[in-house]
Amino acid sequence: MLDFAFSFRGSTREAALVKLVDAFESFMLHGLVENKYVIWLLAITLGAGSSSHEIMEESHPQLCRVLQAWSDASKMISALDCLAVITFVGATDLAETELSLKAMWDVIHPKSGSNVGTVRKPKPPVLAAAISAWTFLLTTIGSWRINTDSWKEPIAFLSTLLEADDRAVRMAAGEALALCFELKLLDVSSCEDDDGNTGGTGGSNNKLFLDMQALKAKISGLATNLSAEAGGKGADKKNLTDQRDLFQRILDFVKYGECPEESIKIAGKRDVLRVSSWSELIQLNFLKRFLGKGFLKHVKENGLLQDIFDIKVDTTETLSSTDKVTYRCHR
Repeated sequence: MLDFAFSFRGSTREAALVKLVDAFESFMLHGLVENKYVIWLLAITLGAGSSSHEIMEESHPQLCRVLQAWSDASKMISALDCLAVITFVGATDLAETELSLKAMWDVIHPKSGSNVGTVRKPKPPVLAAAISAWTFLLTTIGSWRINTDSWKEPIAFLSTLLEADDRAVRMAAGEALALCFELKLLDVSSCEDDDGNTGGTGGSNNKLFLDMQALKAKISGLATNLSAEAGGKGADKKNLTDQRDLFQRILDFVKYGECPEESIKIAGKRDVLRVSSWSELIQLNFLKRFLGKGFLKHVKENGLLQDIFDIKVDTTETLSSTDKVTYRCHR
């Protein structure tokens, strides 16, 4: 049943999804979470609404238990991806999103969690996946109130990861920090002007401002180095090129306000998916990786993705000449 959920044949996929819904209603969720992690497919297919919200509420505790158990790397990565997508689709307020963000952050930076005893450090693939999932979900908080002071510690920790040995971790941290800049999480004055969330005295506000300025300088300096890193003997040249390109984009945004732009041809002559912000680019890259070869098919047929990327698909491209005339006459 779970394997058929990935089928490109509409009738087969629909039948599989119906069975998945029945499994949820029969409280068979634990087995699904522990084995295949295809709950995200159900959420994306259903789209935003009460059904996806219920999926998120039912599966969230199970996924968090997997993360807290620190099981094998592949299972943790699957749980992180699944938690990111079901929350992205199903969450209805900031409080629900924050629960998932915290669960992910406890993997990224275990010292900040509630677990006691020996602090466990995630392996690089898990750490990179956790940062990527956390960043993807963070793209949704833009319209909610932001307390600058609460973001100083996460941003400071992410900045240390720009010096990590693993390139995937450095790049994931770079994307996260670029989003933090775009969301103005380092912009103390603008947040304080809104509602004075920092709640301290003038002296503490000034210290926060200086701390954030120091972080900005540190991040810019490290980004400069990573954008021009030399490829030594045996270096992975493709990933090195990707790293240079990413951090050059980050520098262009931080220094000059230049937003990253990317476009993907969907179908026909006029259907193009365009992004022009870090939030959109992060969402695009995450969902492309997540859906793999099925991404374009989902974009063409899935109303949720069309809403996310504001896509208006030109349905006339697939019509016959006679049907096109009929379509235009009835517009």
